[in-house]
Amino acid sequence: MARRKPVPNSADFVHLNQGHREDPYNEEQHPFINEELPRFHSSNEQISQNNDPSLSRYSTSSYEAAYGAPQNEEHSSSVDSRPPPERYQPGQPLQTIVTGETLELEDHAESSNEHHHDPFVDGYSSSQSLPYSHHSQYSSAHSLSQDPANAPHETLMGSAFSSIPKPYSQSSLPIYYNTSVDHFEYDTEAYASGTNLRTNYLSPRSRSPTPFGDDQDYKLDANNVVHYTGYSKPHNNYHNSEKVGPYDFTDEYDISQYADVPSEETFADGGEKTPSITESEAPIETRHFGPAPIGRMRRRLKKKRVQLTNGNLVVDLSVPPKLVLPYRGEPEMTKTRYTAVTCDPDDFEKDKFFLRQIESGRTTELFIVITMYNEDEVLFCRTMYGVMRNIAHLCSRKNSQTWGPDAWKKVVVCIVADGRKKIHPRVLDCLTVLGVYQPGDHMKNMVNGKEVTAHLFEYTTSFALDPNIQFKYPDKGIVPTQIIFCMKEKNQKKINSHRWFFNAFAPMLQPNVCVLLDVGTRPGNKSIYRLWKTFDVNSNVGGACGEIAAYKGKNWKNLLNPLVAAQNFEYKISNILDKPTESMFGYISVLPGAFSAYRWIALQNGKDGQGPLASYFKGEVLHGRDTDIFTSNMYLAEDRILCFELIAKANSNWVLRYVKGAIGETDVPESLPEFISQRRRWLNGSFFAAVYAIAHVGQVLRSGHSTSRKVTLMVETVYNLINLVFAWFGIGNFYLFFVILSSSLENKAFGVPSIQYFNALVQYFLASIIIACFLMSMGNKPKAAHRKYKLASIFLGALMMYILVASVLCGIAAASQKDGSLVLFSVAITCGVYVTSSLLAFDPWHLLTSFVSYLVLTPTYLCILSIYAFSNLHDISWGTKQDAVPDTDLGAAVQDSYSQVDIQMLAEAADANGIYEDALEGLRASKFADERASKVSSQVSAVKKQGKGSTDEKGGKGSSKQKVMSKREREIAAMDYYADVRTNVLLTWVLSNGVLLLLILSGASPSSTFDPEMGISRTKGYLMFILAFAAITNCVRFAGSTLYLLTRVFTA
Repeated sequence: MARRKPVPNSADFVHLNQGHREDPYNEEQHPFINEELPRFHSSNEQISQNNDPSLSRYSTSSYEAAYGAPQNEEHSSSVDSRPPPERYQPGQPLQTIVTGETLELEDHAESSNEHHHDPFVDGYSSSQSLPYSHHSQYSSAHSLSQDPANAPHETLMGSAFSSIPKPYSQSSLPIYYNTSVDHFEYDTEAYASGTNLRTNYLSPRSRSPTPFGDDQDYKLDANNVVHYTGYSKPHNNYHNSEKVGPYDFTDEYDISQYADVPSEETFADGGEKTPSITESEAPIETRHFGPAPIGRMRRRLKKKRVQLTNGNLVVDLSVPPKLVLPYRGEPEMTKTRYTAVTCDPDDFEKDKFFLRQIESGRTTELFIVITMYNEDEVLFCRTMYGVMRNIAHLCSRKNSQTWGPDAWKKVVVCIVADGRKKIHPRVLDCLTVLGVYQPGDHMKNMVNGKEVTAHLFEYTTSFALDPNIQFKYPDKGIVPTQIIFCMKEKNQKKINSHRWFFNAFAPMLQPNVCVLLDVGTRPGNKSIYRLWKTFDVNSNVGGACGEIAAYKGKNWKNLLNPLVAAQNFEYKISNILDKPTESMFGYISVLPGAFSAYRWIALQNGKDGQGPLASYFKGEVLHGRDTDIFTSNMYLAEDRILCFELIAKANSNWVLRYVKGAIGETDVPESLPEFISQRRRWLNGSFFAAVYAIAHVGQVLRSGHSTSRKVTLMVETVYNLINLVFAWFGIGNFYLFFVILSSSLENKAFGVPSIQYFNALVQYFLASIIIACFLMSMGNKPKAAHRKYKLASIFLGALMMYILVASVLCGIAAASQKDGSLVLFSVAITCGVYVTSSLLAFDPWHLLTSFVSYLVLTPTYLCILSIYAFSNLHDISWGTKQDAVPDTDLGAAVQDSYSQVDIQMLAEAADANGIYEDALEGLRASKFADERASKVSSQVSAVKKQGKGSTDEKGGKGSSKQKVMSKREREIAAMDYYADVRTNVLLTWVLSNGVLLLLILSGASPSSTFDPEMGISRTKGYLMFILAFAAITNCVRFAGSTLYLLTRVFTA
């Protein structure tokens, strides 16, 4: 970075000359400016002097070149022979000052001081060609290579006044200097053109970031004119840090000094613009070489008066010029619209807010919402890129009556971020690079005294970012995408994000189909089209879901994690057996919010305000503290409530469908604490939602379904009830099977002596682990006790391996018995259903990669997950805390009498480019460093907030203290109520499973279960009953799955 030296004052020159009083400075001895001198000279003459060894090593002065006088050996005599100079007169324009090379080289300065050498000549031996063909014809001997305050008197006098500086001239041949110094490594190389030689022009200026018009690199001191060139960073061998004197050698180009420069104002009424800086219009050519200034300049702002639209702040922002736009000339691609929303989602249209699609008169066929919280940029780009690939597929369908080359105009993508301060910063960088998001002073916390609830950005992007953060343009198949980015001011949970989508934006666009996606879920290239096609073919389909698949990573490397592999098997079996069976019934218990679709008109409420959406959003206003624990936990799985309300809608016959082939890959938890927390919400929500659906089955009978459909739905309700009962006794049945199968090995027929001692040990060990899980679940969060949960899961897996070995041995023993065929048949049916259904679905790979992991982790599903879920029924949170206090960091916008507000906007296109470059730089930054800093910052913020909260509680007085305490007492009462209900449900669950164990094991001999002489004992009978029930259930699932595949073949 080029640095400027502070200009010395006249007192410093007096100090310099005190040691040389025998040769005081006299203006008659040192001419500097003489208009009568010739301005041009030959460059070839200079080259010949440098290359001819017979010439003197001292360069010929410009005085000798002008007058032909010989140069004397002594400096004093050559100075005495010069004509008197012209004194500088105030107001007199100066000649062009030509900047030459600097000689401030830290390594060579010491050697030049040790060896007395002529200060007028660059006397280094080797010659080299500078890399430019245009150079100044006077050497750097005519400029100061160091601060005049520290320069020797001979150097000061000789450098500044020994000869008249010659104007710049261009030569076609490069000039060779006798120097081995690489000036580009040490100092700034500054060259000026010298083409404008008239004195009425200003002197050429360096292209440094200074806005001052009178900032020139010279010092006028009486008759002395000293010019500073290329002064670089000071070094220890030049200055003594303890004796700096009046000069600050660390002076740099401080960008902040220009922050108060008068800015330009533009007004909506067409007022005149007042320029902040007045510069000469002379066509001065200036070239500046060397390193660029360090850091980015502070962006300059100008005040813009914006007319409010219907009382709302709406601003059109120009996208950065550096943004690559494959489609130019389209306003929706060159302008980003910002709207400060100051209302509730339900009042969006009533408060006269609007969207771009309404202005253009476009019809929206597909409306896609992507909800996110604090996910990183990789997950965001994975989802966004998948959506854009799907839109490209819609544009490629040339024979479709709905889609085609302009299909992108019928698709709108809405991104809803849950909290302005919660969103990941690199996700904002991605949105900035795409042109969607622009930070700045246009974003406000308040508009006309109204609190801003959401920041809305609208833009049509024409390229994409893939999960590897690589740009993808139309040549890769990307088409334009209409994007609405809604960044909520507060964190208010996912259900509130859906309320913005369904109640604020969808009523205005009136789409045909709404698609729901979570960040981290990547739909297949044709998945969204296949979902839409289901609605297009079947008019009574109200909702549909695709196949949720676990993200397995590159080369399926994530399956090496047993937890991921187990979830992969679970998802596959659900998509192959459960979802197709429920689809044939017409009611799918849950359409995953991560990837599902709904028909817009099917979601509408009735005239009485009751309907699917009303029931769906009821969970948001409850907040869990003003209602019973049953409803609160039920709305942890609000998507299950939406599915039931849709098929039970009065006077309607909507059904739900599963769409095979509409694949959406989603990230699954890779760590046990995250997995436990996720399943706590799922298990509690699904349990109470299933109870709600069974209890309100009468609504189905009052719907508009046909009689046959109602009977089918009743059968499914009974099927769900049976599954719910067996899920309730899951932990008891697991312990029963463990005790029965392990104790059976004690029979003499198995030939394992003394096995009873080992069985007693492992049975007590299993009971101890279960008790420990209860204690950990009621006293610790999974993240705080992750090591304990991990050990428990490992021990349970080891016990499961033992029980698998015992099952094989017991199965072999049962094969030789007359009544043992039922046991083998049940096991064979269960395994055969898994294998056959997977083969029929042409998706058998999960059996090879994930089946073993699922078997080993089955005790974790039955014990750890169930115990933690029931032990935390009182926890009705999503794991995130809602924001209650509004922020004021963005400022407020207040209108004047003309309904106008003043907003600071970016002054130049280069400033907008700075935002774009900052976003690119943010994406290049280290991911782990950013996560670590974010984590530390959040911890510090939490500690400060906690400290502030405790201070407020202690500092309150009078009525405010009474109000806070009253609210606190209400919260405590609600928590006590929830804890009491939790205890009752947990106690009921434990006692009921305990009673089951007593009924089966008391008075029975588990060791004689497979004894051929005992016949059918109580333990053997119960074992056969459970296996038969599992076989029947799997047969039902297999029949439904097969029927779905056949229907899909015949109906395409």
